Amino acid sequence: MFSTTIPFLLVFFTTINHVLAGTPTISAVGSKFFTSDGNQFYIKGIAYQLISTDPLVDTDQCKRDAKQMQDLGANVIRVYHVDPTADHKGCMDAFADAGIYLFVDLDDFPTQIQPTSPTWNHTQLSAFSAVLDEFQKYDNTAGVFVGNEVLTTAAETSGAAPYVKAAVRDIKAYRDSKNYRKIPIGYSAADVPGLRPMLQNYLSCGDNDAERAEFYSLNVYEWCGDSSYDGSGYSELEKNATGYNVPIFVSETGCRLPRPRLFTDQAAIFGQDMADTWSGAIVYEWIQEANDYGLISYGPMVDPQVSTDALDGYPRSGTPTTVSPDYGNLKGQWATLSPTGVKLSAYSASASIMPPACPTSTAGGWIVNGNARLPSLGQTLDSAATASGATPSSTGSANKPSASATGGGVTTGDKELTGMVLGLLGVMLGFVLWL
Repeated sequence: MFSTTIPFLLVFFTTINHVLAGTPTISAVGSKFFTSDGNQFYIKGIAYQLISTDPLVDTDQCKRDAKQMQDLGANVIRVYHVDPTADHKGCMDAFADAGIYLFVDLDDFPTQIQPTSPTWNHTQLSAFSAVLDEFQKYDNTAGVFVGNEVLTTAAETSGAAPYVKAAVRDIKAYRDSKNYRKIPIGYSAADVPGLRPMLQNYLSCGDNDAERAEFYSLNVYEWCGDSSYDGSGYSELEKNATGYNVPIFVSETGCRLPRPRLFTDQAAIFGQDMADTWSGAIVYEWIQEANDYGLISYGPMVDPQVSTDALDGYPRSGTPTTVSPDYGNLKGQWATLSPTGVKLSAYSASASIMPPACPTSTAGGWIVNGNARLPSLGQTLDSAATASGATPSSTGSANKPSASATGGGVTTGDKELTGMVLGLLGVMLGFVLWL
């Protein structure tokens, strides 16, 4: 373990602030996000995937949605799948005009890293790079994900972690080789107690900064109904994140049951319990569809055989109509929560943040041992490599989409039920260990 001094390039940021005529850009500095004008940035985000291919190509629709999101109080959208060859300028400008930033996933169904037969190859790197090439053009691109919920269990899928980290390494190298702005590169994890805190520590540990993720996020469905900071398991999330060396935030939240959706977890995330450690949250999701998580709809259901604009009977465009009382409940929460954080100029230049120790393998659990050598392009999972650091060998891979990343009318299921159970188990385990 070693100490890395936080790169407080105040002169650089000040210069950029004068050069930029438009939207302030977002950077990861230490454990926080900052705008190029020196303010700490907190995410109030919405998952936005109107269609499975790319929701950022219909400028008129983006303008309508951006205006409604302004009313809600959102400043971020998360988009899971895009077409890098499409024209996104109209939509990106519409969201920028509304003060809304983008976190975008670089993968797609054919290119995502698989959990049990992981690969990281030239085809994947080329596809990820193409998305970065497209969205680095826009000042309101706040960050990119190299994966979403790749790991879902400790023993069965933690062997994929080196491939996620290899993707971070190579996308960082590609970004820097192209002299792009240092758009933060990170990962969106499933909230699995068996992976906590090993995965978050693994992705940000080690003595090579070129390999470390620049942020980490969790899809969290633990705080359901009128729960509490301790009862939901959020206190455990905070405990694991305290002292973390890169920004951490909630990349999905918002239990569907029980009704109504209250979003009272936002007060913890943006309040005194977590705001000093966490950088905000993204609520799932914007559009009402079969999974019943939507905050708005585009009108009543229609026959999908008649209307080509509908998927599973849910219209995908039009004037957004708020879903009551959920939309109002979230708007009311965000309206009262505006942490100011710390100014970049006051974020002590003498401070340093120690990367966490790389986790070691445990019997029947996390299987990646320490700071093992990462796979290079074209290398795939070798069980011996996870324990010894040996070079992985070449094998094939399969394709299976992540449930929460599908969008476009695919039912995600009752995420919150799993989250509540896992959160409760985590709290109970902590209590037993305390005894």
